[in-house]
Amino acid sequence: MIGVIKSDVGKVRSNNEDSFYFPETDKSFPQLYIVADGMGGHQGGEIASEIAVNEVSSYINSNLSKDCDPQKVKRILESSIIAANNKIHFMSMQHREYSGMGTTITIALFHNGSLYIGHVGDSRAYRIRNGKIEQLTKDHSLVWQLVEEGRITMEEAETHPMNHIITKALGTDEIVEPDILEFDLKDNDIIVLCSDGLTNMLDNDSIKSIVCSFEPEEAALKLIEQANSKGGHDNITVGIIKAGKVGL
Repeated sequence: MIGVIKSDVGKVRSNNEDSFYFPETDKSFPQLYIVADGMGGHQGGEIASEIAVNEVSSYINSNLSKDCDPQKVKRILESSIIAANNKIHFMSMQHREYSGMGTTITIALFHNGSLYIGHVGDSRAYRIRNGKIEQLTKDHSLVWQLVEEGRITMEEAETHPMNHIITKALGTDEIVEPDILEFDLKDNDIIVLCSDGLTNMLDNDSIKSIVCSFEPEEAALKLIEQANSKGGHDNITVGIIKAGKVGL
């Protein structure tokens, strides 16, 4: 398995509120990748996303074992997100300058031949298989809700003036209900994690084309370069993980 995550401030923002995590090069377990996109004034976004990444990775690294069954893996994922939510929410309540801070989080955990996703917000996880790209996560956003209600089309959602409004985030409420998902893995699957700084600039086919044309590190850099060339309106974080031979 080959995995890399790259992040860039973009062309408009003065600071990077995205945070990320991927395994140390000498550590084969667990295969854990995280992207978080923070929000909030007075550097609250940076703090929220960093707390989320640190809490989730620490919890999973401490509690996951190779013999965990799928239900236990899902419980660990959910508990890690709840722990992060509690810490961010507590800090926002204790410090007025951080009031209302929050973050998205999208987690990809590879365990015993399966892919587990933990997700809150509008950062995304994709799977590219046999030359086709599929969005694995559902955006917790106003426009996604409008699409599901049949009030706008997916094409209209991409350019909707309110496409930046999210309906769920870590830290903004005392209780969070994350999406916890399980997917099969096949040889040569490619998983892409990204903040909306990428998906607001590039469509799915453009993402797929670049990811399939280059090795992960170069592809991540190319995606960031393309997002910046189209305006770079937000911080851009991209993770690309090639599954290789599943089970090896």
